[in-house]
Amino acid sequence: MTQDEPKPEKPAVPKPAVLVTGGAGYIGSHAVLALLDAGWPVVVLDNLSTGFDWAVPKEAVLAVGDVADQALVARLIAEHDIKAIIHFAGSIIVPESVENPLKYYENNTVKSRALIESAVKGGVRHFIFSSTAATYGIPEQVPIAEDSPTQPINPYGWSKLMTERMLADTAFAHPLNYCALRYFNVAGADPRGRSGQSTAGATHLIKVAVEAATGKRSHVSVFGTDYDTPDGTGIRDYIHVSDLAAAHVDALEKLIEDPEQSHVMNCGYSRGFSVLEVLDSVDRVTNMTIERRLEPRRPGDPDRLVADNRRILATLPWRPKRDRLDDIVADALGWERKLAERA
Repeated sequence: MTQDEPKPEKPAVPKPAVLVTGGAGYIGSHAVLALLDAGWPVVVLDNLSTGFDWAVPKEAVLAVGDVADQALVARLIAEHDIKAIIHFAGSIIVPESVENPLKYYENNTVKSRALIESAVKGGVRHFIFSSTAATYGIPEQVPIAEDSPTQPINPYGWSKLMTERMLADTAFAHPLNYCALRYFNVAGADPRGRSGQSTAGATHLIKVAVEAATGKRSHVSVFGTDYDTPDGTGIRDYIHVSDLAAAHVDALEKLIEDPEQSHVMNCGYSRGFSVLEVLDSVDRVTNMTIERRLEPRRPGDPDRLVADNRRILATLPWRPKRDRLDDIVADALGWERKLAERA
């Protein structure tokens, strides 16, 4: 080889397979898309109790089953040489967790324990967990940093925090590192229209509002107008689901790059919008006015929930790409219209 000849490029090292639990659901399906787009082989494990088989791209392997089925998980790990698990499967409705706490401790804590054990037994070294801002409870200060006190006010938050604790203890005792991503308010849909929030009876504000905009609901209830906020309605940090999915890919690469380190990170934009601001955005995007009905505030709803996202920005190359509120609403609306066509 002469001095001027270019050196041959090294062949790319194939990426290991990732097991995504709950990959047929809302956030999980977007993470599957992000992984596939980045060249990761994906195996989805979902019992389809709230997910949809059509939400899993054909490029991924779909196994229908339960995350607590350790024989099934062991087989998937062995057959596909799984090196990492991203765990989305679980129950997520806060009021239901208050009414039926044992369901949440079973689905979110007991079954997560079984999955973590399967990971350890199968030699899986990396684990990403879908956690929540509900682990903080009523925050003492806003924006909320990861070292803020964790004192959940409902079984949903406790069930997730318990799993975080199990992961921390397991990582101390076994060759496994983890990243717990604490989501704030997830909204929107894949900008290319490949997936979106499809579960019937969803309670998330933007989903409810675009359902009203497409005629699926008659109105939107505004729960409380006496909060300590500029317009009296609660303020939340809304993160686009595709940005959230991208954070999982970056977190996975970080865990592999530095296998001795584990992480707990907020996923949000460090900026909040009130209920009325969100509804104003929906009115702008749809060029119509959605009926708003003022209702009493719900018990336990804090005035503001906004992420301090400095840790994730410092730790990962992740940067938001769809953080304009009108973009989040427009993508959610586009998906809602697509769902209407499917019906």
